[in-house]
Amino acid sequence: MTTDKALSPLTGKIALVAGATRGAGRAIAVQLGAAGATVYATGRTTRERVSEMGRATETIEGTAELVTAAGGEGIAVPADHLDPAQVRALIERIDRDHGRLDILVNDIWGGNHLIDFNTKVWDVELDRGLRMLELGVKSHIITSSCALPLLVRRPGGLVVEVTDGTAESNRAFRENFYYDLAKTAPIRMAFTLGEELKSVGGTAVAVTPGFLRSEEMLDTFGITEETWSEGIKIQRHFALSETPLYIGRGVAALAADPGRARWNGQSLSSGQLAKAYGVTDADGSRPDVWAYLAEEAAGAEPSMDDYR
Repeated sequence: MTTDKALSPLTGKIALVAGATRGAGRAIAVQLGAAGATVYATGRTTRERVSEMGRATETIEGTAELVTAAGGEGIAVPADHLDPAQVRALIERIDRDHGRLDILVNDIWGGNHLIDFNTKVWDVELDRGLRMLELGVKSHIITSSCALPLLVRRPGGLVVEVTDGTAESNRAFRENFYYDLAKTAPIRMAFTLGEELKSVGGTAVAVTPGFLRSEEMLDTFGITEETWSEGIKIQRHFALSETPLYIGRGVAALAADPGRARWNGQSLSSGQLAKAYGVTDADGSRPDVWAYLAEEAAGAEPSMDDYR
């Protein structure tokens, strides 16, 4: 017999998804809500103000509404996570409202427009590179520093560092000095935070989606979710792409797992989470592009059919 707890395993849990405006962050927020959590969705783009990303159609209010529609409680809070005062005010609000924080998801980024791939560090404008590090590293540090005192008040807290690439794949060159640092740092953050959280019964992990069919990526390829397979003509690995729902379901399953401490300090992909927890993408598939790329890099000729 299915119980309400089984349907909503995160009922009563309080989550903060920092960087929940779009993509993986939005999907994680919604799926935490679908599991019953109260989710604070933060970001810089609101219905009144647009961030430097320039994407006005994706807002934190929209994310919060999706969380509530999924069965949780979505609360939109505008916040620039590079401003410690704003982050402290956010955490103080969560403390006043609930007196607890159970799940922290650091998905802050917004730096894709700054990437100069295949450009040497000495040819990249320093301000552009440093801005990437601010967005992808400094913002995560500020958020963790401000939020962890509340999260560790109770045992069992979970920190999820969202990045691009697994620990294994990020050992290879990421084609841009600053991007490499920005996407490797969260993996090390998860490891070090995991070491520090052990003593208080907490867990930290790094997670990465695969080839993500985010709103921005679909626009970049000039396609829609309905016509996504057209993207394979542009990049063959797009055949193993995934919707944001996939990583969202994986993180929600992880958050609901009473034995999640076994993952502490590790780097996990959406494909690994799917296999561990039995979740699928929207179409029922389980793409695992990182495992495919690892096989390809080792000199094998894997079939994409075996990784979807």
